[in-house]
Amino acid sequence: MIPVHDTPAGATFAVKVHPRAKKNAITGEVGDALKVALSAPPVDGKANAACIEFFANLLKAPRSSVTIASGQSSRNKVVRVAGIAAEALRKRLGEIV
Repeated sequence: MIPVHDTPAGATFAVKVHPRAKKNAITGEVGDALKVALSAPPVDGKANAACIEFFANLLKAPRSSVTIASGQSSRNKVVRVAGIAAEALRKRLGEIV
């Protein structure tokens, strides 16, 4: 299970993105990060928007509460989910992965 951290702005976890995949899916873990395949290309922030949309739908959270805390131009990102504690997020991710 990947580490999930509590911050004042919400719970965060690391993600490694694989853009231009056939479909959007969690494909495993890489080190301390969740490996995610996204069909969107890494152009004009489309992969970032797809990443936010994917996790909002997956975690059943409002799209506005999911943000990319760091790594906007990198495959390695930190995703922040506002309004949820790290323990609750860990539990939701555990049910999915």
